[in-house]
Amino acid sequence: MVRDDRVRSPFSAVDRRDLRDALALAAAIAVVGASFGALAAAAGVPPVLIVAMSLLVFAGGSQFLVVAVVTAGGSVVAAIAAALLLNMRHLPFGLAVGDTVARSWPGRVVGAHLLIDESVAFARARPSGPRAHAAYWLCGTLLFTAWNVGTVAGMLAGAAVPDPASFGVDAAFPAGLLALLLPSLRHRDARRVGLAAAMLALLAATVLPPGLPVLVGLLGLLVAGRPPARPAEPEARPGAPGASPAGTDDGSPPDGAPPGPTPPPGPGR
Repeated sequence: MVRDDRVRSPFSAVDRRDLRDALALAAAIAVVGASFGALAAAAGVPPVLIVAMSLLVFAGGSQFLVVAVVTAGGSVVAAIAAALLLNMRHLPFGLAVGDTVARSWPGRVVGAHLLIDESVAFARARPSGPRAHAAYWLCGTLLFTAWNVGTVAGMLAGAAVPDPASFGVDAAFPAGLLALLLPSLRHRDARRVGLAAAMLALLAATVLPPGLPVLVGLLGLLVAGRPPARPAEPEARPGAPGASPAGTDDGSPPDGAPPGPTPPPGPGR
């Protein structure tokens, strides 16, 4: 029976270290999901809408933003518009990990639903190829499950914990993402882009509504440098291993030079 690599499970190349890291991240995401569920329930959002948002939207920042805008008296249209602006950052994310997610369009459509900041950073922090592919699907699936389980648990416990933010669980989201991005900060251009983006976002946060400073931070990409040019391969010098003797490329003596000694006859001559 011929094995077709194109239909292998995306989890066939899962690394144990990636599984360990993904489980740790999923635990943090579950806590944040419980925070969202509790906050949404305390704000009076219907349970069916809370669960539907986590299943169909699966975007923590946007879900928090929508609930915050609606509970503050904003319209549903304004809440959706703000969420769409916040999620515009997923456009460059999709371009960056399109080939990592899947080769076929059906696979990309399904994988797009799992595309969040953490799953992208998790895959990008791994070597490209089968390991990055498996890491993306592993992380995305675990985080999707943890987020929805946490949402339901938080929704049920919302009455007992009226203010989950007082426990500091809202810091789990950026802390987990920062931990994933730390390996990339070893590169000078990544540090330059990250610092510029952080400064722009902080400045924009003082004058722009929530959601827009993240988009302004994308301007930090303008300070990214060009990739280093590949060094030219050195030319072979006469006498070096693999180089032809001086004179001609095939090793024959130059014109006018006396021929070398005739080799002794060997077998078959």
